[in-house]
Amino acid sequence: MKELIEYILQFGNLNQQQINLITSNVIEIELRKDEYFSEAGKISRQVGFIVEGIVRGCYYNNKGEEITRCFIPENNLVVDYLSFESNSASAAYLQASTDCKLIVFSKQLWDELSLTIVGWDIIKNKMIQKCMYQLFNKNPMISKDATTRYLEFLDNYPSLVNRVALSHIASYLGVTQQSLSRIRKNIR
Repeated sequence: MKELIEYILQFGNLNQQQINLITSNVIEIELRKDEYFSEAGKISRQVGFIVEGIVRGCYYNNKGEEITRCFIPENNLVVDYLSFESNSASAAYLQASTDCKLIVFSKQLWDELSLTIVGWDIIKNKMIQKCMYQLFNKNPMISKDATTRYLEFLDNYPSLVNRVALSHIASYLGVTQQSLSRIRKNIR
């Protein structure tokens, strides 16, 4: 719980009573590797904070191929925010790439905090902005060659390479698993 509060306090101030309100109403959950935090076709009804593990965002393209869009490591929020805020079906999946421990806000709690804690909307908006920035800023540029994309992946996610499936990394980079193996062999 300490990690969540430290994360929130980066974006604004809370007094002890407000912290207690949050910590007494969130729940802790565990996801096993490959379980979903949210699924395409369903409405996202929770915001999570990853205490341990890695979640990946993925979707299926029109050819039925699974595409990894992002990886979300520890000490970050995880949410399909468009689905969550618009109360509409998601187009993507948020799936545990490793066993995960999360602290979860229900939709009801997330909304009630705006009514209960002065300044929560500002804190919430800053947290979501960071979440969105990380999502879109770390997505590989397809216009770059595959080796450059892999090297940028290593810079952006140095601790992930040995923790997530190579097939997910290859999908994220837009290359086949065989190409990724060749790239990895050539840069050692």
